[in-house]
Amino acid sequence: MDERTRISSPHIDPKSGFNRASMTFPSLKPPLLLPPPNAAVSVSTYVLPLRCNSLRPNLVTAIIDAATGHLLSYGEFIHRAQILATNLTIVLKLSKGDTTLVLHPNLIQVPILYFALLSLDVVLSPVNPLSTCSELTRLFNISNSSIIFAVSLVAEKTHEFHSDVIVIPYSSSTAGNMKGVMLTHRNLTTLATRYDVVRVNRKHPAMFLITTPFLNVYRFVLVLRVVVMSNTMVPKERCSLREMLTSVELTNLEVVPAHMLAVMKDGVTHRCDLRSLVQV
Repeated sequence: MDERTRISSPHIDPKSGFNRASMTFPSLKPPLLLPPPNAAVSVSTYVLPLRCNSLRPNLVTAIIDAATGHLLSYGEFIHRAQILATNLTIVLKLSKGDTTLVLHPNLIQVPILYFALLSLDVVLSPVNPLSTCSELTRLFNISNSSIIFAVSLVAEKTHEFHSDVIVIPYSSSTAGNMKGVMLTHRNLTTLATRYDVVRVNRKHPAMFLITTPFLNVYRFVLVLRVVVMSNTMVPKERCSLREMLTSVELTNLEVVPAHMLAVMKDGVTHRCDLRSLVQV
């Protein structure tokens, strides 16, 4: 069924899109122009060229280290991801089909690692670095990972591990044990295309403050969104929110409700110029 036939169907309300036959709300927007379903398209090679649809894509800062203020351009970001991918292939012999467990707090190296692994068709499994040893053991066995990327502070939790789709993020375990979700290249390229379609070219790039680890689906996809739109990431690990709000002109605060409540109670918003902020 083509788009015009679908919209003019007697079962579909042309204003709301409600389909009385299926009791659903299909989108009234034109279908996305995606690669053919059987095309072997890697999400990393698909996402990076979409940056060229932005204004001045090569002059935009990709990441700002919230702790040090160090800036990383998109050119350097892509270069580092390519160099890392080459070394992972040569030194660690990583290749398509391997699975990696990523155990990292919010560091600027994490998005670089993500894109390096995605470019190799290596299955990526981000995990909360605060997980207990028993939780990590379970997730390690679920994903059947062959290698673990971790900072020294949490590496000791993985000493007992042994070597016994593209991304496997996990739920927050609010309703029982953590559950893995398999995401394919197709899933992620579809999301990237949707971000590209709704792109709004700004005079200056949007700046996203990211306060929680890159381990759940939302944070992982946010990395793709920022890169597609040629915007800037500001991962925050330990520095104060007040310090961040006064040091850079943030446009987007990616915070959980607990962080937002703390901001309101502390009165940070009364002492900071938040005129650049457009979304929380």
